Formats: sequence, C-alpha cells, structure tokens
Amino acid sequence: MSGPRIKTLDIETSPIVAYVWSLWKVNIGLNQIVKEWSILSYCVKDFGRKRVRYMDTSRKADPRDDYELLLALHAELSDCDIVIAQNGKRFDLKKINARFIEAGLLPVPPLKVIDTMLHAKEVAAFTSNKLEWLSKHLTDVPKYAHSEFPGMELWTECLKGNPKAWRVMKKYNCIDVPATEELYLKLRPYMIGHPNVAAYYDDDAIRCPRCASTSLDALDEPALTQTGEYTRYRCGGCGGFARSRYTQNSKAKRKSLLSS
Repeated sequence: MSGPRIKTLDIETSPIVAYVWSLWKVNIGLNQIVKEWSILSYCVKDFGRKRVRYMDTSRKADPRDDYELLLALHAELSDCDIVIAQNGKRFDLKKINARFIEAGLLPVPPLKVIDTMLHAKEVAAFTSNKLEWLSKHLTDVPKYAHSEFPGMELWTECLKGNPKAWRVMKKYNCIDVPATEELYLKLRPYMIGHPNVAAYYDDDAIRCPRCASTSLDALDEPALTQTGEYTRYRCGGCGGFARSRYTQNSKAKRKSLLSS
C-alpha cells in the first residue's frame, strides 16, 4: 500500500412530507407520513485533489428516485478507506447506510470516519460547531448561503424540477466539500484518536499517524502515560504531536510501575 484512500463527502437529502395539525411542537405519527426522504445529491473529492465529483437526481422523473445515485455512491465508498465529513457519523454515513439497506445493497467495506464537527466539539469551544461558522472563521471557503432560493425553498424547488434550483443545489453541495476538507486540515494537528494513516504504507519509515509525513523531530521531553515513558515527536508536516509505541523504561522500571 502507498497510503490510505481518503475522500471528503457531503450529501443532501429530500425532506419527509407529512400531514400535520399545527406548526408548533408537532409530533408526527408514522401514519401521517406522505413521502419518505431520499438522497437528492452527493459530492465527493479525493483528499488533496482539486476536482470534485457530483451526482444528483435532477434528471429523474421523480427526484426522490435515488437508486442510480446510490449505486454510484456505493462504488465511491467501496473504493475508500477513510471518509472526512461534517456531522458524518451522525448524519451522512447513517443516512447513506439506511438507503443502502432499503435498496437491498450489501455493505461497503468498513470505513473509518473523521467527523470534523465531533472533533471541533472535542478539542475546542467555538462559538458554533456548524460548518457555516467554522468554514467562515477557519477556512478560505465559507459556506454558500444559496440566497437565490433561501432556506427550505431550495429543496422544494428542486423537487419541483426547477433547473435553476438544481444548479444552485450543485454549487451548495460542492462548496461544502472543500470547506470541510480545509476545516479538517485546520483541526488535524489537534485531533485525538485520528486514524493512523501510517499503517496504510508498506514501508518501515517512521511516519506521522495523522498526515504520514516522515519529517518528525524527536523531542527531549518524553511523553508520560500511566504505563511509562515514551519518545515524543513533533510532526514537521501537520504540526501535531505523536509518541512511540514502545516504552523507554528499563525492565526494572516497568516492573516497579503500579496502576491506580
């Protein structure tokens, strides 16, 4: 292997249509649902590349018919090791799996998901963890406001087959992907529990677990854990810290350490 296959992903879904009796504090019963949700579009890009790939259901007689889109999305995720997505664990990947199951598709190979929203929450206390705020303040790609079709109007017009609305949807969907990737790069040195990308290389080089750079400086100050002392590294690529997996303690010291 010469590194992980990493893709940044974003999907847009159609709303559930239901009969309701009120506009305030409404609980929807299953028998009130008129139309189920579906995936209207997705955008994906290979990490580090400029080109994005986009697909939607705009050419379908019924825009809620997402079967062909699901097949294409299934192929994308089958050729992937790590997915980067904003709110990806709670929304994108679970919604995708729901539609795959309903469509009778087999699961894609297991993926590691880097959820930029969860990492933002974990390492910092930003004013907001929404992509709208994070992309505006931390990246050069602020989220697209789609003022031509504000709010819910963009989705309703797409479902009506409005070509202009679909063009706006494409722009909206496709801007979120590079914005999410830039946000990921900003957060990456701070991330805890980042997938170890060094494991995806066949060589024996010492690599950063976050970015796979071999530009690592062993620091004089060790990393101390409950089990002992380890060599601490600073990555010259992403700027993050890492530590060795093998303790620097002597056998006698290892035997003398107690757990609390």
